[in-house]
Amino acid sequence: MTTQTPSVSRDARLWRAGGIWLGIGLGGFFDGIVLHQILQWHHLLSEHYHPDTLQNLQINTLADGFFHAFTWIATVMGLFRVWSGTRGQHPAWSTRVFLGTLLLGWGGFNLAEGLINHQILGIHHVRPGPDWLAYDIGFLVWGLLMVVWGWLWMRRENV
Repeated sequence: MTTQTPSVSRDARLWRAGGIWLGIGLGGFFDGIVLHQILQWHHLLSEHYHPDTLQNLQINTLADGFFHAFTWIATVMGLFRVWSGTRGQHPAWSTRVFLGTLLLGWGGFNLAEGLINHQILGIHHVRPGPDWLAYDIGFLVWGLLMVVWGWLWMRRENV
């Protein structure tokens, strides 16, 4: 029985890391699809290249494409890690823990993106305009809540 413990522990670490990478990818896709494309609140570089000319829109579209490529890579990495971590024999893993990994990854994405791109680099804001800071803070709070909620769900069950 003790010979299985290291492999179960390794498998659990793999699929948890995969869930976090999937959460990062999902958070990035949500940001890019909903905020960039559907609502059209901003593009990746819209604070420095206002998308009010065709050339600036092309620059932003290219940057958004690289951003989506990153989120796709994060998602693929997550899928492979989850796959690797679930191939061996192991006890049943909790859906709540898996959802916790997704929330942790997505919230971590929001915190990193919100702090780095919105606040430090200032390359775009969630929704430019008179209330831009409120939207940016809301984005950070949303990310922090997801990280805390995800961490609590992951912590509840020790696998």
